[in-house]
Amino acid sequence: MLSTIALVVAGLSSGHKIGLAVVGAAFIVFALVSSFVLPRRNPDFPGKYMGLYVTICVVFFVAMLSAVLVFGREAPEAKGSEGSTPTESTPAPAPTPTATPPSTKGDPAAGKPIFTSAGCAGCHTLKAAGATGNVGPNLDQLKPAEDRVVAQVEHGGGQMPAFKGQLSQKQIDDVAAFVFSSTHS
Repeated sequence: MLSTIALVVAGLSSGHKIGLAVVGAAFIVFALVSSFVLPRRNPDFPGKYMGLYVTICVVFFVAMLSAVLVFGREAPEAKGSEGSTPTESTPAPAPTPTATPPSTKGDPAAGKPIFTSAGCAGCHTLKAAGATGNVGPNLDQLKPAEDRVVAQVEHGGGQMPAFKGQLSQKQIDDVAAFVFSSTHS
């Protein structure tokens, strides 16, 4: 659980981390002051100011949720993600590979069923697999390098989970070869 949180926080830009930290710190200070300091100074706290106190609590709650929605949003990838929205047209489909290109480590033909069964098709668009997911990047447009696919599948990142413990190294290499050969032919 903590490693997942660390990966999500690591994926945020510095400005987003600072924004979340400031809003979170304000929320924590308010909670500590209203639970320890104010009742000690006024045993009847919030007393006649109950409406004001509840309003302030609601404002802090909405501010924290808004901060998470605004600052927790993943930044777009620097290269290749410009046209990955589902409303834009996608390029012509890449042909399904029939032979293993010499530059791949894995077997593209064996990678296609793994791509589908591991759930990749639910998040990514890849014409060669008949995948139209729009959660992750459009792989037809991104055209990632094989070693980049291997690293992403092994370690995950952003919203993508790591598959290193779920898939064997051969399966990961096969999926990477399939994605690479499908997008670079």
